[in-house]
Amino acid sequence: METPQSLDLFGKYKLGRLIGQGSFAKVYYAKSVADGMEFAVKVMDKKSLDQTMVPRILREVSVMHRMNHPNIIRLHEVMASKTKIYLVMEFASGGELFKVCRQGPMKESTARRYFQQLVSALHFCHSNGIAHRDLKTHNLLLGRDGGLRVSDFGLSALPEQLKDGMLQTACGTPGYTAPEVVSRRGYDGAKADAWSCGAILFELLAGYAPFNDTNLVVMFSKILRRRYVFPPWFSPAARRVISLLLDPNPATRMKIDEVMSLPWFRKSYRPTNHNMSYNCPTDTYNPFPEDEKSVTTTMNAFDIISLSSGLDLSGMFEMGKMTKKRFTTVAPAEKISELVLKIGSELGYRVEKREGGVVRLATATLVVLIEMQAIVPSLYLVEVKPVGGAAPEFNEIYWTDLKEGLEELVVEWQNDGI
Repeated sequence: METPQSLDLFGKYKLGRLIGQGSFAKVYYAKSVADGMEFAVKVMDKKSLDQTMVPRILREVSVMHRMNHPNIIRLHEVMASKTKIYLVMEFASGGELFKVCRQGPMKESTARRYFQQLVSALHFCHSNGIAHRDLKTHNLLLGRDGGLRVSDFGLSALPEQLKDGMLQTACGTPGYTAPEVVSRRGYDGAKADAWSCGAILFELLAGYAPFNDTNLVVMFSKILRRRYVFPPWFSPAARRVISLLLDPNPATRMKIDEVMSLPWFRKSYRPTNHNMSYNCPTDTYNPFPEDEKSVTTTMNAFDIISLSSGLDLSGMFEMGKMTKKRFTTVAPAEKISELVLKIGSELGYRVEKREGGVVRLATATLVVLIEMQAIVPSLYLVEVKPVGGAAPEFNEIYWTDLKEGLEELVVEWQNDGI
């Protein structure tokens, strides 16, 4: 059996070293057999994908097979067999902007250049009815030319997801998420992206994110109250841009197109050339063929949004899996406790209700703690975690039944959003 490093992918690409992996995919460095061009190939095993995603994937491919922008990661080709999907993408050799930020504060001119490219890409997305909803420096890559590339559109929203003109699903990454999203109110996806841009600009200039705390409840409290401190080296103009974007009131928050008219933004600004390619919708393309014969099709940058939709891409490049399970719920605290105690008893645990919103479930070999924390008065974060060295047993034996029992409480699982 060939190792991934020696795999000849349909005679078109040679896969090299592993450059990232997560729960649903592995990403390999690759070269084109024909001309030696470099690519990144994301390999997804269909067995790990929820098959309810298929209609959504097909619908989104049809909608998004239209757009092209130089500051959005390119998807060059999609290939599929009966068991796997291969996404052949632009290789962003500069890596994540997050790693550059961790080297320390950027010069304002450098931060502005990256910010201009981010805003240009988002303006293009918003003009076509698409909100990213998971903007962070981990999802901003650097190409060989040094230019910024927006990636990981797995949580993006399309116009048909609107309800009364607003989005409802809470998603994103803590620390970059707008307060109206955290508070479970209907929200404008473009306005939520604008807030994230403010957090990113702060991080570029400071070398660290404005809202950063290991305790999620404390972090959400800071976001809701806009509690951050400007470092002394921030210029007055940069502070003003960040303040206009990190406005807790979405009604008065500055929009992306308004940012583009600010003098600070327009300094040394070079508008990005881009185009729309109105190709025929790919309604007939099926990345889930039933036979073993490979299927190939050439797609543009936004097809990566479609084929990633519904997946937890925030962990795509993280090694290993989290043992803790988290979800948000709007159920009252007492109802949460009652249901957890009932489920635990039915599954054969010894159950114990403790102070501080904690329920203890135990067997002869396993202890699980379920903790509840109020984020805002009407929203709770519930964390389920095994204690001690019993994590493998919990994941392999107990988690499925426990998760099924908890489903009626769940608004959002943490690995699908906040």
